[in-house]
Amino acid sequence: QVQLVESGGGSVQAGGSLRLSCAASGRTSSRSATGWFRQAPGKEREFVVGIIWSTGSTAYADSAKGRFTISRDNAKNTVNLQMNSLKPEDTGVYYCAVDRSAIVIQTTTRMYDYWGQGTQVTVSS
Repeated sequence: QVQLVESGGGSVQAGGSLRLSCAASGRTSSRSATGWFRQAPGKEREFVVGIIWSTGSTAYADSAKGRFTISRDNAKNTVNLQMNSLKPEDTGVYYCAVDRSAIVIQTTTRMYDYWGQGTQVTVSS
């Protein structure tokens, strides 16, 4: 089992920044990938960005490119998401998730094995 705890959500004005963290504990693996997803009210959960632990390879949704940066801290088993130039459409609950055996970074929710509880991000105009 892997436990995930997100932190760092909050409310900011458009153009502001937030840094989310996802701390993993339990049976983590270097073959894992961590993905960040978000879900706005009334919408499906969507992929934002992901990283493979062993290689550091990353993948970004088009909406995140140039504004968001994912990074990992292997020593702390933590994945961070730096979000800059936030827009109102970035509002939603942000979830981190782990794919235990990742060869590539998956962008669909069903490919992930473990999920955190989510953290709210609200961007006002």
